[in-house]
Amino acid sequence: MKETPIKPTTATPVPPSKMKPMLTMVIVLLLVLGSGWQINFSFAELSRGLPNMGDLLVQLVPPNWAYFSEITAPIMETIRMAVVGTTFGGLIAFPLSMLAARNVFHTSWITVPARFILNLIRTLPELLLAALFVAIFGIGPIPGVFALMLFSLGIIAKLFYESVESIDPGPMEAMTAVGANKLKWIMFGVVPQVLSSFMSFFLYAFEINIRAAAVLGLVGAGGIGLYYEQTLGFFEYGKVSSIIIYTLVVVLLIDYLSTWVREKLT
Repeated sequence: MKETPIKPTTATPVPPSKMKPMLTMVIVLLLVLGSGWQINFSFAELSRGLPNMGDLLVQLVPPNWAYFSEITAPIMETIRMAVVGTTFGGLIAFPLSMLAARNVFHTSWITVPARFILNLIRTLPELLLAALFVAIFGIGPIPGVFALMLFSLGIIAKLFYESVESIDPGPMEAMTAVGANKLKWIMFGVVPQVLSSFMSFFLYAFEINIRAAAVLGLVGAGGIGLYYEQTLGFFEYGKVSSIIIYTLVVVLLIDYLSTWVREKLT
């Protein structure tokens, strides 16, 4: 008896439903509109304020070029604050990140307190930290250094322990099998896999701290921020624009150098 061949049936692909992205867009739109309504946001007030913004920009031109020689020293102080604060923050972030990583320490009584401390540090903005340290140490760069140190600690540690938790567990399992202790386990199994990531996070925090250090002087924490406060208080907008231009050049230069270093590390 001759069998009849079975013809393969081709199923027509079903297009994905558009309901989910549309629902997501509606929820996001409602959240934006609700937030704007709660804070009394008004496009009419925004349009009335735009001419004032234009007037301010006109007053910033031309910059006071002679003022550059006077603000070079505070700009360098700002950079030194960022260097010292980021360095100390990174040094403290390294061990705290290991304590917060669940694949390094498997006990919650170590990881939970470490993460709680890091979350608490990230909760406090750098301006508030600077104001607190100004009340302790007085006006000067020292409060800015401590504020940037804690700010860097929160950023670097958060990024770093997440990077540690995503590493390959193979080397650690092999070291555990041969009886390596926890210190050797970390130094030779964890650190080689995450060292380049740590340096990348460190440089990223340094870039942020250069910008943050420029405004910490508004609360008396030293650096170029003190000159921002003085010139804005006396409506010397030509000097303000000089500070903005000088800070922009420094930030762009550091951003370029940081990007070049990160490319060499990867």
